[in-house]
Amino acid sequence: MDWSDFAQWGTRISQWAKTYHETIRERPVRAQVSPGDVLNALPVAPPATGADMQEIFSDFETTIMPGITHWQHPRFFAYFPANATPPSMLADYLSTVIAPQCMLWQTSPAATELETRMIDWLRQSLGLADHFSGVIQDSASGATLAAVLTMREKALNWQGNHHGLTGQAPLRIYCSAEVHTSVDRAIWISGIGQDNLVRIPTQGPTRAMDSAALDAAIAADRAAGLIPAGIIACTGGTGTGGCDDINAVCDVAENHGLYVHVDAAWAGAAMICPEYRHLWTGVDRADSVVFNPHKWLGVQFDCSAHFVRAPEDLVRTLAIKPEYLKTHGQDGIVNYSEWSVPLGRRFRALKIWFVLRTYGLVGLQQMIRNHVSWSVELCELIRARPDFEIITEPVLSLFTFRFAPAGATDLDALNQRLVELINDDGRIYLTQTRTNGELVIRFQAGQVSATREDILVAMDVIEELAAQLQ
Repeated sequence: MDWSDFAQWGTRISQWAKTYHETIRERPVRAQVSPGDVLNALPVAPPATGADMQEIFSDFETTIMPGITHWQHPRFFAYFPANATPPSMLADYLSTVIAPQCMLWQTSPAATELETRMIDWLRQSLGLADHFSGVIQDSASGATLAAVLTMREKALNWQGNHHGLTGQAPLRIYCSAEVHTSVDRAIWISGIGQDNLVRIPTQGPTRAMDSAALDAAIAADRAAGLIPAGIIACTGGTGTGGCDDINAVCDVAENHGLYVHVDAAWAGAAMICPEYRHLWTGVDRADSVVFNPHKWLGVQFDCSAHFVRAPEDLVRTLAIKPEYLKTHGQDGIVNYSEWSVPLGRRFRALKIWFVLRTYGLVGLQQMIRNHVSWSVELCELIRARPDFEIITEPVLSLFTFRFAPAGATDLDALNQRLVELINDDGRIYLTQTRTNGELVIRFQAGQVSATREDILVAMDVIEELAAQLQ
């Protein structure tokens, strides 16, 4: 392919993208293929000679697209969104075209300095204190891993990277069952081990960690010769939106001298609206905070904002400075590769800049407020139906419910069957979760282009397909 062909195909793919998004409601939300369908349609061996782009693109449409779940569909109500607005797509396209590797200031000064500014724009947007600085990570999983590694190093007096964990008393990390499984993975990768992740009971309608139980667990571990290292709190947990009392957690942490990391991967975006900030009251006392602009701010995946109170601790944990990575003759620069696990870094700040400048905070606030309002409206419609019950109340735009007709016995099986019917139908996409041991259906709204009608149509689909099970 030469540059003339590139320009021609770039134009064609842009037109295809426009049509795709304009007609996306005509597609089933979840891919309607069986395991192996796409794999078996692909040649077993790689091609010996090149193919014409027309042939490749035709195969993309006929082989690949049927196996795509449409995350940009306005009726995608599963998991959390992974929004991609037009300005974000264009920014990512520009980043792909210039293809910088932004590991050091000198490898693209504009990327580093734009990242510094965008992190501060996000900090201001969320109302976080100005003692936070930060870095753009690939995902909340990467930010949480970096936080756990920092907890480990601080607890071991900065000797863990040098001496390993052999011969050390076990380190302990504390959280509730509401946190994302990325916490478990961080515990594995850090070498701390699953057995040393202590789950604290939750209480109340917000399913917050019991701070008294947290304090007692830390004290008991220390008395037993173990090493408490840190606490991971959540705002807007993935399953049901659980929110810890950050002030209470920080009170316990300060009493024991422990690091606190707040995972607000989804709900953090809503904090651009001041009226929702009560969900993380006390967050300025935390040592680090993460949220994903790629979930609910319309910034293309992947893009995670990781705020830290003491960046020197993060750098001390992660930085390696061989001679070939040093920038000589320049003082006061930041090399963000020293703030994250990967050395290589994409130019993620560009899409934040494009999105914030295109929509402004007012536009993004209105989108989030709409999603919350419409989701609550749907919740009330479901509550009013005699065969349904609300299990967990809305946290922002997330709530759970259950189909429970009179006389039904195995409600777990019944609700799993309803989820399968809904997703096979294709008009909307939902997922299940468990709360208090019971299988429930989970709903969240957050796709940028969703309208009130898109969200309320879920009631029609749920009711229609539930009737088939009676």
